[in-house]
Amino acid sequence: MWKKVLGTLNEYQARLFVAERALDLGRGGITHLARLTGMSRVTITQGVRDLRGTARLRSASSGRVRNPGGGRKKVEDGDPALPRRLKEIVEETTGGDPMSPLKWTSKSTRTIALELTRSGHPVSSVTVGRCLEDMGYTLQANVKTREGAQHPDRDAQFRYLNRQVKNFRRDGSPVISVDTKKKELVGAFKNAGRRWLPKGRADEVSVHDFPHLGEGKAIPYGAYDIARDRAVVNVGVTHDTAEFAVESIRRWWRLDGKRHYRGAERLLICADSGGSNGNRQRAWKLHLQALSDETGMAITVCHYPPGTSKWNKIEHRLFSFISLNWRGKPLLNFETVINLIGGTHTRSGLKVKAVLDTNQYATGVKTPDEEIDKLRLKRHKTHPNWNYTLLPRNA
Repeated sequence: MWKKVLGTLNEYQARLFVAERALDLGRGGITHLARLTGMSRVTITQGVRDLRGTARLRSASSGRVRNPGGGRKKVEDGDPALPRRLKEIVEETTGGDPMSPLKWTSKSTRTIALELTRSGHPVSSVTVGRCLEDMGYTLQANVKTREGAQHPDRDAQFRYLNRQVKNFRRDGSPVISVDTKKKELVGAFKNAGRRWLPKGRADEVSVHDFPHLGEGKAIPYGAYDIARDRAVVNVGVTHDTAEFAVESIRRWWRLDGKRHYRGAERLLICADSGGSNGNRQRAWKLHLQALSDETGMAITVCHYPPGTSKWNKIEHRLFSFISLNWRGKPLLNFETVINLIGGTHTRSGLKVKAVLDTNQYATGVKTPDEEIDKLRLKRHKTHPNWNYTLLPRNA
């Protein structure tokens, strides 16, 4: 669209037209329009001076207008070998010869311009940037697409987990997704993100994120009810252990689940295969057995295959929204953490309860074999290490 409009104007008209649009955009407008139209920033700046000046603008049809092709030529017009050498340098930094001097150097336009100058092609970093854009190059970040080696039973486990969820939901039994959110420093520390504040009133936080400068670390463990879009987040203050994970599930049951699933005889927990609720955690099974005995429910656990934690529903249905809710807000104290988590909601109806868990959870606690032998553990036929049920021993 821009090229169509500018193609109907002479140089003077085009300069004024683009300058007027740059003024409308405000700060950064000249740079943005220069990138969009390919017009020099100097030319647009001159147009801005013309519009802001006191002198009367001359008629667009009066005065000298250069013939097509007039004006300063592009560097590559006088140096046809420049684009080829530029491409060679860029490809050297992304692949090719591992001994290339630029292979292990930051691929900035300034660095490339210096190398081109050494090669007999004197150019500025601005020219390098323009040439790269003309050649179809853009600045790009890493893209997370590689998941690593997949477990051979990955798809089969997903299908089995899905069948279990449907089976439990069919008779109204509770199904929860559980996990630990990233630990957060509590205190006057920078929190990623931005929020609207009066100009010049940004929150002032510590320059260094040293834990001893704050109140400690918050460890949010969530239990998300898949069917009801409700969650309870238990915020620990010591360690993320199996005992803490099961206590968080217990608090979900007492604060929310018990009221809505009266008379429930079974519970399905969907969990990652690692961390405090990992399938190899002996203490995880031990404390789940205690919860099963306490509630009288048969507790079934289905673990996601290794390397698939991003598919855990709690990640994108709860944790992502908590992060959005507290973006740019320093977590000054644990009360702030609880209030921000509890204040998280979505248009789809998500509601969250948050509680502070001040219990001390010790690490390195061994689970004796005799205790494991007492478990009423029933492993499923389909991948028994990932799917199992703990039955109440007092039933």
